[in-house]
Amino acid sequence: MNPNTEKRTITVAHSPDSDDAFMFYGLATNKLETDGLKFEHTLKDIQSLNEDAKNGVFDVTAISFHAYAYIADRYALLPHGASIGDKYGPILVSKEQHKPEDIPKLKIAIPGELTSAFLALRIYNQDFEYTIVPFDKIIDAVKDGRADAGLLIHEGQLFYKQMGLNKVLDLGEWWFEKTGLPLPMGGNVIRRDLGEELMLKVSKCLRSSIKYSLDHREDALSYAMQFARDMPPELADRFVAMWVNELTLDYGERGKEGVKLLLKEGYEKGIIPHQVEVDFVG
Repeated sequence: MNPNTEKRTITVAHSPDSDDAFMFYGLATNKLETDGLKFEHTLKDIQSLNEDAKNGVFDVTAISFHAYAYIADRYALLPHGASIGDKYGPILVSKEQHKPEDIPKLKIAIPGELTSAFLALRIYNQDFEYTIVPFDKIIDAVKDGRADAGLLIHEGQLFYKQMGLNKVLDLGEWWFEKTGLPLPMGGNVIRRDLGEELMLKVSKCLRSSIKYSLDHREDALSYAMQFARDMPPELADRFVAMWVNELTLDYGERGKEGVKLLLKEGYEKGIIPHQVEVDFVG
């Protein structure tokens, strides 16, 4: 190897959730040929990643699609790696029995103002009081009565019933009935200043990593389990299956339309202050 061809380091940031860990398994464990690129991984919660993206901290980062509205000048969307729910999505739950029309009377625990879950809920109804609670503490906040309802992202969607909570609204179901499209939650973006050639090269590596994980599901799942916050394996398996699927490998037209419409509706409802140009690499 020519000593002058030193490896180019690409900084990658994603959440420690089992679905993200699953996607990045191939790269994080050096299973893939990376064409002279070296990937350096940082794990942070999604709220921190959204904030970091505003400052362009990482070359590649996972973000909420809501946050993309504020970083589109600096980052482009990668055509793969998204968490998109087809007919399912974030769930609003409560201890008491409530209907969707009760939302304006409720104090709702949300996982962050830049999350796509919060954007979707506000597109549904903007007239409610909310409090920001770390996503993994939302079920507790509802059970303790600190909030009347909670907006669940991540694995809480799978076991809230066991915790004695009731579904008020599944935003993914509502979105599908309204639009016929899947509801996009999070995606991966890449810094535009890396230039077209490098962006495409990195994109290819990330797609290979997702494909590798889907092809080596058991190994990738046991790797991801170490990040699964004490989830039993069968629950982690269901969670990963929900959020890493064929739309993750490629948005397809429906996935891309879902992203555009979510951000367009956010703008039209006055939640996002400007129109967002949705721009995919390649």
